Amino acid sequence: MQQSRSQVSTHDGLYELEPGQDVLDSPRFNEDIAPTRRAERTWRSVHIAALWVGMAICVPTYTLGGVLTAYFGLSVGEALFTILMANIVVLIPLTLNAFPGTKYGIPFPVLLRSSFGILGSNVPCLIRAVVACGWFGIQTMFGGLAIHLFLGSLFPEWKALGGVGEVIGFLLFWALNLWVVLRGAESIKWLETLSAPLLLVVGVGLLAWATPHMSMSELLAQPAKRPEGAGVTSYFFAGLTAMVGFWATLSLNIPDFSRYARSQKDQVIGQIVGLPLTMFLFAALGVVMTAASASLVGETVADPVSLIGHIDSPFWVALAMAFIIIATLSTNTAANIVSPTNDLQNIAPKLINRTKAVLLTGLVGLLLMGHELLKKAGLIVSDVSLESLYSNWLLGYSSLLGPIAGIMIVDYFLIRRQQLDLPALYLDGGTYPAINWAGFIAFGVPVALTLLALTTGLLSWFYSYGWFTGSLLGGLLYYVCAGLTKRNLVAAKATA
Repeated sequence: MQQSRSQVSTHDGLYELEPGQDVLDSPRFNEDIAPTRRAERTWRSVHIAALWVGMAICVPTYTLGGVLTAYFGLSVGEALFTILMANIVVLIPLTLNAFPGTKYGIPFPVLLRSSFGILGSNVPCLIRAVVACGWFGIQTMFGGLAIHLFLGSLFPEWKALGGVGEVIGFLLFWALNLWVVLRGAESIKWLETLSAPLLLVVGVGLLAWATPHMSMSELLAQPAKRPEGAGVTSYFFAGLTAMVGFWATLSLNIPDFSRYARSQKDQVIGQIVGLPLTMFLFAALGVVMTAASASLVGETVADPVSLIGHIDSPFWVALAMAFIIIATLSTNTAANIVSPTNDLQNIAPKLINRTKAVLLTGLVGLLLMGHELLKKAGLIVSDVSLESLYSNWLLGYSSLLGPIAGIMIVDYFLIRRQQLDLPALYLDGGTYPAINWAGFIAFGVPVALTLLALTTGLLSWFYSYGWFTGSLLGGLLYYVCAGLTKRNLVAAKATA
């Protein structure tokens, strides 16, 4: 007979929920967003590190150095230092937000119920989900191009398909991504663990190919593209903010993965080992390969997929594209599908299970790429590029997520003192309100200031350093508002 009330037990500092009828019957619960059990917490530090290797080695990481030198006025050396520092900085919110996921086994949307309310959590969840769906579409476009070039290197008839072949490649890669995620967390762990060493080998191989065709000393000696005599400080901090924003979304939903970690030690060591060095080395590889591309293929090419496509040997093109497909698959499944899958389930857990949420994520990503797919298929003519239409919007949109990170950290460590009522996170009318207005005030004020800076030019510094200003202001406002709410509740109980 099923017990009526849920029970919570602890083992080595990790909490486990034995759901009773109260939680099982709740409209806020299903098995996919339930706290992980001890048997499901199988990810060691090596798996967490492999997760980050798999996510960090991707086409956007490859191009980061070029972005900083071309658009942020930094030299090559300054750009690489900025990337390294940004990933050390982003480790702070990543590691802190991973703690409650590991301790209580809960995913990102359930954790948000503490700071935004049981129903209110859907607002930041959906904001995060839209960003992920957009990046899912962009990464799938890269993966589809790799499949097209892979098949084109093997079959000349396929190469003749041109843009239509890219569209078919997109759809094939899209379906492959959804299949991996539908198989569950163990499938993702297996993919990341398999791909990590393969991707590192590919990086070394590309470096060996490029090294004879460029001089590292000459590359580092190239002057920065900024006004003569201009100081580096403002350019550095602008670039640092942009690079922190690169993993801004993952610093929010890291509980989606840390809930499977065996211990806090495993998640901390795995992230420290896996993220900063991998990002730095692969971004450095991108700088080297771009600099060497003129000698390698006769023109400067910043996109690794296109660069490898210039190789004359069908064998090496096919092999390289196979690795890029694996790299993009490992990034896309973990970084861009897991989060919206959980976020969408949070809306109505009894109606939307993991399968439905994965399919919804895939549909939204497909629709967001509809314009680009129609253009590649030759059905429309447009001068709007994929980068200008989606990437710039998504990067700016990601800056709005900074306050959520600050709110989550302050709520868990300062307001809740690392103590959550685990069953109540799945119940209406309990410890946590339907809407936590402290969270919405702390989120709304920084977002309003960001929009003011964008539309009027006032407080432009607030947007320029958006992740830092947003997260710090959001956290501070939440501490004040939540603290006042807590004191008022204590006073009300005392006088009752």
